[in-house]
Amino acid sequence: MGGDHHHPHTDHGEHDHHDHPGLEDDIQLGKRARRVLAMEELLVEKEVIRRDDVPRLLDFMAAMSPVDGARVVARAWTDPAFKAQLLDDPRVALAELGYPLVSGAKLAVVENTEKVHHLVVCTLCSCYPRSLLGPPPDWYKSFAYRSRAVVDPRGVMKEFGLQVGEEVEVRVVDSAADLRYMVLPLRPGGTDGLNEEELAALVTRDSLVGVGVAQSPAVGG
Repeated sequence: MGGDHHHPHTDHGEHDHHDHPGLEDDIQLGKRARRVLAMEELLVEKEVIRRDDVPRLLDFMAAMSPVDGARVVARAWTDPAFKAQLLDDPRVALAELGYPLVSGAKLAVVENTEKVHHLVVCTLCSCYPRSLLGPPPDWYKSFAYRSRAVVDPRGVMKEFGLQVGEEVEVRVVDSAADLRYMVLPLRPGGTDGLNEEELAALVTRDSLVGVGVAQSPAVGG
């Protein structure tokens, strides 16, 4: 966006002018937003980051989607060594596929099996592995999901169309600012002859959170 735009930058009614593309003169920023911008300006001034680092990072995360997570799952389903690395140290495994975790938060990958099913929630806000899966869906951020997933996970999953048998243990994992979770779904039966691309097409966003499962080959295509 062209032009230099200025915004208020202090809490005292005075206006410190800094160039922030996309901010119009008449936008009234809240206290928290002004604080964030002030921190960004200080980091740029101290040469800790470059001025284009933040928008570049935001663009990178916005470009990610559950499709990327599906590719990771497909590799884990077909490569036992990669799967072991993914479960042990996701950062190293993802770097191997060209997916750097740009967030400072740690990522944990939990595996669904025939005996255990994981459900991911963030009870405090909407912590989510954005640098791999992109922005979280609206329902993940809703108070209804955040509050009910912990006390009635089976009921919540049933509302998404997933009924987990009583013989399966349901484990709810709570994401936080310093730790995000992704589910490694159980590989569907009848997929032995599929390649990674075909397997990735079976992995849904919901299965990466645990409110769903990977599709069967008949449903997936």
